[in-house]
Amino acid sequence: MEMSQYHYLPLAPGFFAILVGIFFAVLLLQTVRFAYTSLGISSGTALLLLFGSLIGSIFNIPIVQLPPERVMSDQIVDFFGMQYEVPMVTHWQGTVIAVNVGGAVIPTLLSLYLLIKRDLWVKGAIATAIVAVVLHWLANPVPGLGIAVPVFVPVVTTAAVALLLSRRDAAPLAYIAGSLGTLIGADLTNLDKVRGLGAPVASIGGAGTFDGIFLTSILAVLIANLYAGPRQVQYG
Repeated sequence: MEMSQYHYLPLAPGFFAILVGIFFAVLLLQTVRFAYTSLGISSGTALLLLFGSLIGSIFNIPIVQLPPERVMSDQIVDFFGMQYEVPMVTHWQGTVIAVNVGGAVIPTLLSLYLLIKRDLWVKGAIATAIVAVVLHWLANPVPGLGIAVPVFVPVVTTAAVALLLSRRDAAPLAYIAGSLGTLIGADLTNLDKVRGLGAPVASIGGAGTFDGIFLTSILAVLIANLYAGPRQVQYG
């Protein structure tokens, strides 16, 4: 595959436009900004990270290539009401395992920052493990796409787990578990199922899981924060 074929929208244009619309809605909702502020980052930084996740979702960093097999190319795959893009392939050499910038790199870095800043190693590990087990159980190998999970499962699961573990730290726990739990449970532990799906690119944090991770970064954190009760935000 040519390098340009690693970079494409993770969702069909209409569905990706919905996520863009949610991002612009975030610009107008002070409550969502407060939800991110409760993580210990400014609303401006939070919005920059959201924007970076959207733009970064187009870019995949190739890390390994599987042996050649029958491939699907330039198609739309339907899964649980969502439509995902399969990139056009002109030079096929085998499924490429890649890491998505917006759905894996950015969420992982922010999750590590929150783990360190808020000292949530134990609770974060427990929350991530629970979410990972649930999503591993619900993840589906989808021909032409890779691994996918129903879009709202990460949101509901992480919000519930975070609230059960800690009301005070529900917001950062929801982000950490929603991001790392999805990446580990849905993508990393299912890499052995990618072979034979005919996917040009199997992207960790990309098509199939990006929408869930992105919505988790907004909705799960907001839901958790709404029920966490007022508390004073501190910045270090």
